[in-house]
This record gives sequence, structure tokens and C-alpha cells, in this order.
Amino acid sequence: MTQGAGQGPEMERTATLRDFRVPAYVHETGPYAHSTHPGDVAPPQDEAYPEGYTPTQRDLPVINRGDTLQVTVDPAAVPDPQSVDGPGPLFVVGDVHGYLDELVAALQEKGLIDSAGNWCAGTARLWFLGDFTDRGPDGIGVIDLVMRLSAEAAAAGGYCKALMGNHELLLIGAKRFGDTPVNSGAGTATFQAAWLLNGGQKTDMDRLQDHHLQWMSRLDAMEQVDGHLLVHSDTTAYLDYGDSIEAVNDTVRETLTRNDADEVWDLFRKFTRRFSFRDEGGPDHVRSLLDTYGGTRIVHGHSPIPYLLGEVGSEEGEDSTGPQIEGPHVYADRLAIAMDGGVTMAGKLLVQQLPLDI
Repeated sequence: MTQGAGQGPEMERTATLRDFRVPAYVHETGPYAHSTHPGDVAPPQDEAYPEGYTPTQRDLPVINRGDTLQVTVDPAAVPDPQSVDGPGPLFVVGDVHGYLDELVAALQEKGLIDSAGNWCAGTARLWFLGDFTDRGPDGIGVIDLVMRLSAEAAAAGGYCKALMGNHELLLIGAKRFGDTPVNSGAGTATFQAAWLLNGGQKTDMDRLQDHHLQWMSRLDAMEQVDGHLLVHSDTTAYLDYGDSIEAVNDTVRETLTRNDADEVWDLFRKFTRRFSFRDEGGPDHVRSLLDTYGGTRIVHGHSPIPYLLGEVGSEEGEDSTGPQIEGPHVYADRLAIAMDGGVTMAGKLLVQQLPLDI
């Protein structure tokens, strides 16, 4: 949803790890400052964004696959699938960001699709946590796959569903509003510029069709399944949109239906917030969402696990192994499960069966 003429693949135009130092906000609690230039110092943080925040700086970098970091996460135990009457096993998928081949491989590894890429999991339930496009090479291919699997899973008695991520909002805004100025809170901004800056791919824009836009615009923002509150972003901003899951989902869809550039930008801006569940006060933020919307544990994408751990950005000691992400990251008094394995930074695209044995 943006016009990205002349824009090459993100992997070619983004600095490698050697060129990147972690922005100051990565090591701060709560929301981060609007600037992510190396060496900038983040202001004191509140749960609310600084008044001048705008996601017109690159949100997170793409690190060329092959550049390296060393992050270790203990893999959470995965229960064996059980044959039970009623709903099939529940799986969740973290941020895909256009990495179609990695997604196919991960779904095949879990026995959800066969060698031809068709649904083979019967009554299994599969939830994608959002961010299908941008940064990686084939975001539209990812959307096409998810849409097809949704039909195939439903026909088999299961389901494949998806949540709205901030990059879906970004792509919708870029397509609808292009270079139309929006009120960013810190000067003039446009969806077009923000989309390109945050990994928008011209090939995705060229292949984007009305049915893709309609599908993205109808995605829910949150859902509760088997006691798991599924959201895309690790933020309390959902509380701004309603006091029930139904109210939040209705408000998001109505905002997109009104087609007001400033309203959609504000929605995108709030969904781009991150790290609210990390560090001091994080468990309380999680509880505020669980108390309002139900569930016993939050499952989210959005913030790559290496960033949640604050262990990214060293220039020294690099090797060729990439981030050592083997499974979800459980934190915030074990109330939150992070599912973004950092596929855009040579990490792992996570597909996980729930519940975790924790």
C-alpha cells in the first residue's frame, strides 16, 4: 500500500550488523523515543509515548542474514499433540515479514502443511500474530498462503486465522494515503515515507490487490483462545480502543472504514509501541490487559526476542551463527510469551504449539 518506485530489496539497502548500534530505546523500559539514530539518548520514559513520538524513523533494522549476534534462549517445552474430542491443537506463528520460504519450512516442520504446501493438520487451530509483509522478499506471497490455508483448514474442520499487526496498518495506509501529510505529533509525516523507511518492498506494492487490502482491513486486533490473550504488539495501547475484545476489534475496523488518514496514522502509531511488558512494571502492564480482556497469559509478536533481552548490537565477537533463538521467550512473571524470533535479523521464524509447559 505504498508507492515504492525505485526501492530495491530491503536486504540491500539496510545496514548490516557491523554498521548498526542498538538505539538507546532498546535498553529503556516502556516506549522508546522517536529518534533511533545511533548515539541518541532516550528521554525519561512513561507508559505513554513522549508527546513528540512519531514512527517515521526506522523502527527496527533488518540485519542481513549471515551477519551475526549471539543470543541464547532456553526453548520452552512443547507438549506432544494429543488426540481429544473437540478442538484440535492450538499453534501460533510469530512475525513473518515476507520470509515465505522460512514460513513454509516452519509449518511443514510442525506438521501443519504437507510437502506441496497444503493444509494437512485436520482440526488443528493456527493463529498468525500479524506482520506478514515488509523487510523480507515476499510479503504478498505470505498473505496469499495464509488466505489459502484459512480456506483449507476450515474445510478440514480446523482453522487458520490472523491478527492485525502494525505493518498491516502501515501497508494499508501507504496504499490508501500515499504522500498525504498526516499529523504525526512531531511535524509532517506520510505513510509512504514511513512504509519505505520500515522495510516496504516495491514488489509487494506492485502485486497488492483489492482482495489483499480487504482481507487485511478485516483482521481482528486481539483474541482470546484457551486462556491465551493473543495480540500483535507488546503494548497497553489496546486499552485505548475498548474494554472488551469485541469493542477493540470493532473500533479498529471502524477506524479503517472511515478512511481518515490522521486516524489511521494514530492507530498505526499506537500499535508500533513496544516493550511495555519488559522490565519494572511490565508484569503489571500485562495484568492490566488480562484483567480487562480475560485470559491467564499474553502471547505477542512485534518485538524480536533479541531486543527484549537487550543483547543485540555488539560489533565485537561476531560469528556466522546468527541469533540463537530456539523457542518463545517467557517473561513478565511468566505472564507473557514473546513469539517474534527475529527472522529479519537472521533469527528464527517461530511456530509454537500452546500451551507451553511452564
